[in-house]
Amino acid sequence: MKRNHSGLRPILPGSTIGVIAPAGPASPEAVDAIGPWLATRGFRSQVFPGCRERRDYLAGEDPVRLADLHAAFSDPAIDAIICMRGGYGSARLLDKIDYDLIRRHAKPFVGYSDITALHCAFARRAGMAGIHGPMLTSDLVGAEDATSADALFRMLSNGFVSGTELPSGEAKLATLAGGSAQGLLVGGNLSVLCALLGTAWAVETRDAILFIEDCGEPSYRVDRLLTQLRLAGKLDAAAGFLIGSFSDADDPGEVLRELLAPYGKPILAGWPAGHCKPNYPLPINVAVLLDADAHRLTVI
Repeated sequence: MKRNHSGLRPILPGSTIGVIAPAGPASPEAVDAIGPWLATRGFRSQVFPGCRERRDYLAGEDPVRLADLHAAFSDPAIDAIICMRGGYGSARLLDKIDYDLIRRHAKPFVGYSDITALHCAFARRAGMAGIHGPMLTSDLVGAEDATSADALFRMLSNGFVSGTELPSGEAKLATLAGGSAQGLLVGGNLSVLCALLGTAWAVETRDAILFIEDCGEPSYRVDRLLTQLRLAGKLDAAAGFLIGSFSDADDPGEVLRELLAPYGKPILAGWPAGHCKPNYPLPINVAVLLDADAHRLTVI
């Protein structure tokens, strides 16, 4: 089978998508709808057992969610993995994951929000790229958001091909600081990134393009989170900044400008990724060129 630029198999209709729940639970009705929805897109599916479990705010006990993660990666019949939803729980698994297994069986892995913890860990411990993108019960199943779904499956089928300009749709992008920079695209949910500081799985930002997004965080809390990244040396180390959606709270634009612009690095804000609709996919731990003046993000 032809492989794309990332070294991963293209995920085309007929491929099998594994669905796991490393974090929070979903309703039985939502889980039941996953397989039929993927079938409408032409994909086979395997919904792993933890998706149907619930332990308070977790989708089952830690050993169940961990076993599903390992099984989805190790099973050669599974071509790609899309997380069911976020919530909380991924970080509880980080010190128990078999990263050698993940490295040996690398495959497209999709999720965002709490799944940021897994993207950071897979990048640092397994050298694996991932997709910060829409999840099944959060964004796709039952949602009238064909734009997000189309963009995700286009990225899965095309891979991370050099020269590909990543789509931002009709989003109103803003240059907070001009210039261009290149490096691995890293990051994700701001709160989760800060929760990993001081651990072996913290995001590595040196010479990278740091992407951040969040939901329900007012400006003073965004200030606190960014200040924590600053004090940890993560902002100074980065080559540039890509700002995603900050939804369900007041606009933190002035805080972002105040805390990031003094570094004199390119900053592009308003990228439609994160807790927003549409939620465009981004390649994580993949080299990109950020052109803040031209409002472009290109795989290199």
